[in-house]
Amino acid sequence: MRPLDDLLQKSALNHSHLCPRQILGVRLGLAGLTALGFDSPPDKKRLLVITETDGCFVDGLSAATNCTVGHRTLRVEDYGKTAATFVDVKTNRAFRVAPALDVRQKAYDYTPDESRRYLVQMEAYQTMPDDKMFTVSEVRLATSIEAIVSRPGMRVNCDLCGEEIMNEREIKRDGLTLCHTCAHGGYYSTVHTLILSRTHQKGSALVKFALQEGGIEGK
Repeated sequence: MRPLDDLLQKSALNHSHLCPRQILGVRLGLAGLTALGFDSPPDKKRLLVITETDGCFVDGLSAATNCTVGHRTLRVEDYGKTAATFVDVKTNRAFRVAPALDVRQKAYDYTPDESRRYLVQMEAYQTMPDDKMFTVSEVRLATSIEAIVSRPGMRVNCDLCGEEIMNEREIKRDGLTLCHTCAHGGYYSTVHTLILSRTHQKGSALVKFALQEGGIEGK
């Protein structure tokens, strides 16, 4: 595996600074790789990481595992927990790694000359043994790997809103093909619909827009 210092530097560059949660993310990512028997991140999208929060912690996870949302090897299931599940998509084995419940308190045992909480975590999270820092559990995913990953080129259109749905995320109901928002409601409700026209001139974007419903126009 790459030295911890290199991975921390990689995470810090992506995040503009280093903090305890990034260190926790790097260490937890390395623990997940170890649980699956990998000495380093595998190639060809063999590793899938499902993180239970976002933010600094995930920058550390990505630095350690090379998994990213853009490559569809990192998924966020936002439960507000600094935990993650590591899946070998070839064997279907999966391990969930989470910080030990008393990890913050244990950290003081590894920094006898420091009492400030932030600095204790910054230092201790780099040196604590895995078995003191994490709990590791073999798990079974509620959704199959095949359903999560889907297949290339799978696209349909929602029969109500007409928008494209990728990766077999459509929902069948009463003979209709629906997106999640039309079937169950979404995380938003529409207030106004804008029409944007964008032109580029000498490197700058000029945007014109109109509010269809409100009758407000602007340039």
